[in-house]
Amino acid sequence: MWLKLFFLLLYFLVLFVLARFFEAIVWYETGIFATQLVDPVALSFKKLKTILECRGLGYSGLPEKKDVRELVEKSGDLMEGELYSALKEEEASESVSSTNFSGEMHFYELVEDTKDGIWLVQVIANDRSPLVGKIHWEKMVKKVSRFGIRTGTFNCSSDPRYCKRRGWVRSTLIMSVPQTSTSKGKVMLKEYSGRKIEVEHIFKWITTHAASRIKTIYNAEHLKEEWNKSDQYWVKIYLFANLDQPPAFFSALSIKFTGRVEFIFVNVENWNNRSYMTDIGIYNMPSYILRTPEGIYQYGNHTGEFISLQAMDSFLRSLQPEVNDLFVLSLVLVNLMAWMDLFITQGATIKRFVVLISTLGTYNSLLIISWLPVLGFLQLPYLDSFYEYSLKLLRYSNTTTLASWVRADWMFYSSHPALFLSTYLGHGLLIDYFEKKRRRNNNDDINANNLEWLSSLWDWYTSYLFHPIASFQNFPVESDWDEDPDLYLERLAFPDLWLHPLIPTDYIKNLPMWQFKCLGILSEEELSESSCDTENDSDVESTDTLNSEKEVFEDKQSIIHNSLGRVSHCGAEACSCANNYCQTSLHERKGRSYGSYNTNEDMEPDWLTWPADMLHCTECVVCLENFENGCLLMGLPCGHVFHQNCIAMWLAGGRHCCPVCRWPSYKKKQPYAQHQPLSNDVPS
Repeated sequence: MWLKLFFLLLYFLVLFVLARFFEAIVWYETGIFATQLVDPVALSFKKLKTILECRGLGYSGLPEKKDVRELVEKSGDLMEGELYSALKEEEASESVSSTNFSGEMHFYELVEDTKDGIWLVQVIANDRSPLVGKIHWEKMVKKVSRFGIRTGTFNCSSDPRYCKRRGWVRSTLIMSVPQTSTSKGKVMLKEYSGRKIEVEHIFKWITTHAASRIKTIYNAEHLKEEWNKSDQYWVKIYLFANLDQPPAFFSALSIKFTGRVEFIFVNVENWNNRSYMTDIGIYNMPSYILRTPEGIYQYGNHTGEFISLQAMDSFLRSLQPEVNDLFVLSLVLVNLMAWMDLFITQGATIKRFVVLISTLGTYNSLLIISWLPVLGFLQLPYLDSFYEYSLKLLRYSNTTTLASWVRADWMFYSSHPALFLSTYLGHGLLIDYFEKKRRRNNNDDINANNLEWLSSLWDWYTSYLFHPIASFQNFPVESDWDEDPDLYLERLAFPDLWLHPLIPTDYIKNLPMWQFKCLGILSEEELSESSCDTENDSDVESTDTLNSEKEVFEDKQSIIHNSLGRVSHCGAEACSCANNYCQTSLHERKGRSYGSYNTNEDMEPDWLTWPADMLHCTECVVCLENFENGCLLMGLPCGHVFHQNCIAMWLAGGRHCCPVCRWPSYKKKQPYAQHQPLSNDVPS
């Protein structure tokens, strides 16, 4: 998980650097920045109208370019980034979808139950034509959708009783607006009563009703009273402008942030004395001023702070987020982090997607489960102070220059989703390349065959689901459940065995493994020379060997008795096979020649080659055979030692415990207090 989080943070850093790189390219080619101001005089009449449409200001009564330019200047400064976004949005020819209501319940769920948005619905009466034609309605839908206003059509033929109860006997337009200034309050339905069925007149009717919900100040005394008043709103945004009514995007945001941010429009059109505005720090017109308990912030002075709906919406969301905003943000981050598994996982393609689906399910489930107690804690009254301090921290951090860069990058990549997805894919392919190279250097086996991986997955699944009962079988266990259908009934007869945990066998390759060696073993050439000498002097050699073995045996017997006195638990915790080596009958050893030696009985094991936490023994309790010189040994965390092949087959069969002490083979254990190796105590 931490590796995925690291890669995700690295990806965000790449996006940040890439955005700065694009800005440098634009500056090199054109010599302008996105935050550079644009002179409206240099713009064409068409571009000026595009800016007014994006800001939500009507220009139907302004036939000359001069009047349109003055209206743009009155609504706010124009930046290169806002001009580029407005022109790009105007060129986009994609149609905006409109909802077709099927009846009363559908209309109630979407329109009357929506507390933080505006709906524009065209009602078509029975056997009547719509009030707005198809062409004008499509223009209307495209125009109002820029400001987050949703549209729909209700045909009374689908539910005539509801239309009759509402009094919709003729085709009309209905607009739903929140009735109160509190969050999740009631909504009210307003019917269009104008005579002119044109797009501009209908849009003016919508903006007028939306602007009526904004508190408007017309004189300095009222401004002074409002500025010094303390109420339930911690965040207030003021618009100081010489306009008849605020722009449509400002009114739409006031409805969207109902209960969180208070929007106030200060109309300075007929003001003679503006001294109080100078006292509170307002010098330019128009100005968007954000007032918080921490101080005053002038919107529009940093990167990405355009006079548009999207820019101000992202700005206010970062300062005063809802719980739903935080949940959506965490959901996006968690899924982006989970998709990193598609590139980190190596092997077959099917394996990658199986791991990805598993990771997505796990991460999203954990996210939802972790959010449930958070929502419960937020409802507690004594956490209000914690909530206020959290918002204070957000306001401090999100009014910095770095936060403005992040918001600008977010708007840039959200308007270019293809670039976002391509950079994510490229970042993932680089992760896949380096991960594959790292595993190749570590000699890790990567199964790139889909069929082989599916086969191994099936074997893994069946080995834990249908493996035979250990206490009823003799080792080694053969996987013959395919040929014996009675094993299915046997498993069903013991339902508790189905609930055994699935333990992966990857830990087996990490167990200590070494080669068994003995002291005093001669090489093949030395053995051949000694065999020749033995043929010539067989009688003398036999006599010397018997005498020397007798002396060594007596010395070792005394050593073993001393060691047993120091380590009283050898019989319980250490392998008993070490005593078998020391207690071998001398008469059995006399009949063997030196050339045909037996490692376990004639030579002393080299205990120095053993890991420090392994118990000393010379016999494998799985196969009941002695260790021979050069064989591979494997130790378990409990300290017991076996043949590598024997214990590997034991563990792979589903018995994840030591055959001697039943300690779990995948769980670490404190090492035993080892006695001194026997070879160190043997006198030279």
